This record gives sequence, structure tokens and C-alpha cells, in this order.
Amino acid sequence: MKQSEGKIGIRELMAIIMLSVGTKLTDDTPSILYSTAKNSAWMSMLLIGIVSIIPVFFLVKVFSVHKDKNLHQLNIHLFGKFVGNMVSFGLLLFGFTALVLDSATYADIISTMYFTKTPFLPIYLILLIVCGYGAKRGIEHIGSTAWLTIFYLKITLFIALLISFLQGEFKMIYPLWGPGIGEIVKTAGRNISVFADFYYLGLIAPLVSSYKSFKKGTLLAYLIVAIELVIPLIIFVMIFDFTSIEIMQYPFHEMILYISLGFLTNVETIFLPFWLIASFIRFSFYLYLVVLLFGGVFKIKEFEFLIPVIVVLVLFSGLAPKYGEFTIPHLREFFLTTLSPIFFGLPCLMLFIAKVRGDFKHEAAKESH
Repeated sequence: MKQSEGKIGIRELMAIIMLSVGTKLTDDTPSILYSTAKNSAWMSMLLIGIVSIIPVFFLVKVFSVHKDKNLHQLNIHLFGKFVGNMVSFGLLLFGFTALVLDSATYADIISTMYFTKTPFLPIYLILLIVCGYGAKRGIEHIGSTAWLTIFYLKITLFIALLISFLQGEFKMIYPLWGPGIGEIVKTAGRNISVFADFYYLGLIAPLVSSYKSFKKGTLLAYLIVAIELVIPLIIFVMIFDFTSIEIMQYPFHEMILYISLGFLTNVETIFLPFWLIASFIRFSFYLYLVVLLFGGVFKIKEFEFLIPVIVVLVLFSGLAPKYGEFTIPHLREFFLTTLSPIFFGLPCLMLFIAKVRGDFKHEAAKESH
């Protein structure tokens, strides 16, 4: 399996993470949480952030003794050739499904919220073509573009959230516990996979300049995005009462269209360009991970040539729910619920097997010499 010869540093890694995970506050992820946790969705997200650090830390810990391996190679090492390939193939299916559902969701946001007169198909096609080009350029290009974009995106996001906070009503967050502690916990348990992107980061672990940068960048970015996903959920409720927000498909974009800044009533004109660039980077990265894992599972060295094929498959797969019986939001909710126990359990199992095999003792003995 051929990989990019260059590597990315800690700042590029963090930028990629903050764009790919942080932008989830702008899609229908909040709506999924609001549908059951109501106005206490922010508490469920906070709980998800606290619990999800366990599998993320365990995964980083396992890579500390396998610094030269990516996630697929680590699966082969820990589970054996046959089982390891099956695990990686399962991860490939989940990764491809996430790419399809998330990209189709973003195309739907663009077509329904901003370009209402433009059909879904050309928007989706343009999105995938741009992302295919980005993925073809490799992880270095994705990382450098993410780093150049992240500052402007976060500034515009901060402005939008600050305006919303000042125009919102804090009393809207009450009753504080919403439908009850039990429902908050259940909502969190069903949606732990919101942070599943961190598991797939293992695919590019050897492409980071050093293990220290991989560890520090991953954990620091995790802390940032965990906070970043909680605060907007509170602000959404302050702007829209929970009876309205639970039926909104894309609360963030509804908020952007709702707020105003003095003479500037179209705040979305400030945020939209940077959000679009962030979306292109996010799905370029997802597409790169999918073809990288595909190349590993099926032993294809020149995996970059698979990108056009995967783009076509994603396009037709993403169009199917649009004209079929099942809707993308329902499929995403089912997908998050299905992936949650896998995301939590696999890193725990990997750490256990690594300890049983004595990988940590071998690494300690190697370093002592």
C-alpha cells in the first residue's frame, strides 16, 4: 500500500481534526440529539465528550508501541491476518457509509438553505468532484489547506455564536434536565460515535511527523472540539425554544439566517464561504481515508487511482436515499447508533490484546537498550 511520502505536523493534524469533527455542529447532528434529549442536548454532548475520551486515549496508547504502523497494519498485527482484514473491511464499510451520508447531508444543506433554486444533483456532483481533487493531492495538501482555513473559519464561527448568544434568552435552557437524566444518558450512549473520526485518525498516524505530535495534536484537538460542540447546543436553545428546535433539521444554519448584525442582516454571507471551504476539506479527508483503507485491505499500492471510482460510488449511493423510501437523517441516526458500541469497544479490545501480547514490555525493553 503506497502512502504519501511527505508528512504533516501537529498544526495540520489539529486543523484537520477541528474541521472534520468541529463542523458537525453545522449539520443534523444537533437535531439527532435534540430529538430525544430536548433542550438538554448539550448535556448529552458533554457526556459524550467525557466518555469518548476513553477509546481515543486507549487508541493513542496502543500506537505508542506501534509508531510505524497505521490502523490497518495494526489490526493485522493484533488480530491476525484473517480477522484483522475482516475488522479493517468492516471499518471500510462504515467509513464509506459515513462518507455517503455526511456528504449527502451537506449537499442537502446547500440546496435547501442557500441555493434553493439549484437542484440537489449538480450541487452534490460539484461537492464530490472538488473533494476528489483534494483527496488526489494527498494528506499534505489537505493538511496545509486546513491550516490556512481554520483561523478564518473559527473567527467567523465565534462572531456568529457571540451575536447569537447576545440576542438569545438564557432562560430558554430551562428546565435544565429536560426530559430527565435517564434520557440524557441514553441519548449520549446512542451517539458516542460522534467522535468516531478520531478512531480513523489511526490510518494517518505514520504520516504525522512524530508520535509525540500525533498524541499531543489528537488529544488537544479532542479537547477543543468537545467544548466547541457543547457551547453551540446551548446557544441554539437560547435562540429558539426547544419546542421549535427539536423539529429543525439544521439548527446552526437556521440560526445564521435568523440573526442580524446592525446594518448587516445577511450574516450568512460572512460565514458561508468559509463553511463551504471547510466542507470541501472535510470530505477530501474522508475520501482520502476511505481509499487509503481500501488500498490496504485489497493490497492496492497505487490507491490514489481509486478516487474517481469511489467518487462515482458515493454519488450514486448518496442519491439513493434522496429518491428512496428511507431519508438520510433517519439513516444517519441509525448509523450513529450502530457505530457507537464499535467505536467504544474496539480501542479497548486493541489495548487489551496489545498488553496480553506483551507489546508494551517489548517496547520498553527496546527503549532501554
